[in-house]
Amino acid sequence: MAFNGTKGSKFVTPEEAAKVVCSGDWVDYGFGGGFPELMDKALAARKDELKDVKIRGGLVIRPRIEVVECDQEQSAFTYYSWHIGDYERKLQSRGLCRFMPMILRYLPDIYRHHIRVDVAFVPVSAPDENGYCGLGISNYAWPTIIEAAKTVVFEINERLPRLQGLNGSHRVHISQADYIVEGEHEPLPVRTYREPSETETAIAKLVVDEIPDGAVLSLGVGGVPFTVAKMLAGSDVKDLGCHTGTISDAFLALYRAGKLTNARKEIDAGYSTWNLAMGSQELYEWLDAEPDIFHPGDVDYVHSPERIAKMKNVISINGGVELDLMGQENAESAGSRQLSGTGGQLDFLEGAFRSEGGKGFICLASTHTKKDGSLKSNIVPFIPGGSTVSAPRSLIQYVATEYGIAKLTGLSLLERAEAMARIAHPQFRDELMRYARENFR
Repeated sequence: MAFNGTKGSKFVTPEEAAKVVCSGDWVDYGFGGGFPELMDKALAARKDELKDVKIRGGLVIRPRIEVVECDQEQSAFTYYSWHIGDYERKLQSRGLCRFMPMILRYLPDIYRHHIRVDVAFVPVSAPDENGYCGLGISNYAWPTIIEAAKTVVFEINERLPRLQGLNGSHRVHISQADYIVEGEHEPLPVRTYREPSETETAIAKLVVDEIPDGAVLSLGVGGVPFTVAKMLAGSDVKDLGCHTGTISDAFLALYRAGKLTNARKEIDAGYSTWNLAMGSQELYEWLDAEPDIFHPGDVDYVHSPERIAKMKNVISINGGVELDLMGQENAESAGSRQLSGTGGQLDFLEGAFRSEGGKGFICLASTHTKKDGSLKSNIVPFIPGGSTVSAPRSLIQYVATEYGIAKLTGLSLLERAEAMARIAHPQFRDELMRYARENFR
């Protein structure tokens, strides 16, 4: 049922709402698949009127940001990203995207205490008869940002799932907006999975053997986590739960197989808990059709290691770029070139670490192929200078390659290094083992 209140002066055109942005302002666009499409176009149209407007976003999966593409000289707009996605990686190579490091669980506090928000463009679903809107596929840190922003613009997107969450965890009210815009939108951006490689399949098989009945899953977005989910869907494992940063088609596959019941969760029993949604149109339709089985929540709720740790058998599965022999992980850069971001990986690694029976996995192929066709090991003696250490050695529990799983917790430096060398590609094992025995005691 549509909102039956009076459409007052808050309801304006995108062009009128864009006039609230002034030169020098910081404007927030949000994170992930939720994107203020109409406001982006309207603000881009003001290019010749504005100077030094800074746009914040992250993990954009749509193919274009108008304020960036219309102003490649960056005379009016500069784009900043909290987490580099595929499109933003291309922008970065063109000098059109500036990366800001953060750990996702701390992002609300960054907004509360350390940075300013002049204008927030918030994508929301159509309001119900009482004026409540859902936050669609990107709860993110919007509740905090809305409180911090000087001016709030809601952009009603008729294509967003309408779920409002458990006890209103995923909703906002039109009274919280200074301006509201609406109009026709493009289909929601989708994130698809390619068929898994032999290496990804081998890694997934090893990880699946470590997952017990009743496990609570946090799955990163990628080939190995999705393959793990597909294997679990066809396995004898039962009563799996979901408490994850991003809900994806991996969880939809588990639900369809009858595996995702959330029955044994100590927190949010019966509900799949998530902060972002990213996947197929089928995924978004599932969220819209069955809102009563989900607990979408903000970063403060979903990414809290303390809350995650109160559940048993939390299994966190993420990918990495490279790890060194001590277990330090680079999850986000190639040298000084940013590939993604830390995001919420640390939050779920710590949550799993503190969970009774919990396991945090970093999964990666043992090698990658360089441009000249030669192999390079993804397990290295040390993280090279200029590269990022995304997770410290002390927080890495399990590392999985196609050659095995190394459990690092409780091992000495030498024992860790030997365990890491054993799951490296055979071509590099002797060299890594030699380095380990020469440098660790």
